[in-house]
Amino acid sequence: MMARLGYTAESCGVDINWKCADAERLDLPDDSYTAYTIAFGIRNCTHIEKVLEEAYRVLTPGGRFMCLEFSQLPNDTLQWVYDQYSFQVIPVLGQLFVGQWKPYQYLVESIRQFPNQEKFKSMIEDAGFRQVTYENLTFGTCAIHSGFKI
Repeated sequence: MMARLGYTAESCGVDINWKCADAERLDLPDDSYTAYTIAFGIRNCTHIEKVLEEAYRVLTPGGRFMCLEFSQLPNDTLQWVYDQYSFQVIPVLGQLFVGQWKPYQYLVESIRQFPNQEKFKSMIEDAGFRQVTYENLTFGTCAIHSGFKI
């Protein structure tokens, strides 16, 4: 995957140094990056608070943290419908099309267990970030959270 990312970035004329690392213990200097982005990954980390603290540590003052992650729908009725679909349909589709049930069951369980938008916003603030906001996408199935190291 990392090799493919390098090829894609290179073909676009972008010089990016990709690094595979433990998000809870980054081998990166303090105050060294202007942006930290993560998409659909932080919910898979065991200690989300540590990941947020590490993101804060490696960002320069004024640096921005952005996270795209699955979320909870703000409407209870839509959340119920979404849960029914997620738990009853997605694992079955995984079994039918990929021949695997468990990864898709894990996916829906990890989404449901991830903190809602307000709770995750508070966790980001607790890590030291300021001007923390989030924007719901697709009725709230996903959200983009953003915060700055001031």
